[in-house]
Amino acid sequence: MYVVFLNYVRPVEEVEALLAPHIDWLDRYFAADIFIAAGRKDPRTGGMLLVRDIERERLDAILAEDPFVAVAQYEVTKVNVTRSAEAFAALKGI
Repeated sequence: MYVVFLNYVRPVEEVEALLAPHIDWLDRYFAADIFIAAGRKDPRTGGMLLVRDIERERLDAILAEDPFVAVAQYEVTKVNVTRSAEAFAALKGI
C-alpha cells in the first residue's frame, strides 16, 4: 500500500476554495475501493491518504486528478505491511 502525505504550499483560503471538488475526488476513489483512509493533519498543514497497492503509474494519474494539485505537494511512500494489530490485519498485503 501507499502512504501519501499532502503538504499545503498555498494559503489555507486557497485550499478551502478547492475543498468541495477535492472531497468529490476522494469519494470517487473510496467508492472504487482504491483509497483506504484519509484525513487532515493537525495542525492543518496538509493531509494523508492510505492507498491500496496499485501500479505506481496509476496512483500518479489519480493524484494528478486531485484539485488540490494547485495547492499541495505530494509525498508518496510505498509500504509493505507485514505486521499489524489484529484490528488492522486486513491491511497486510494490500
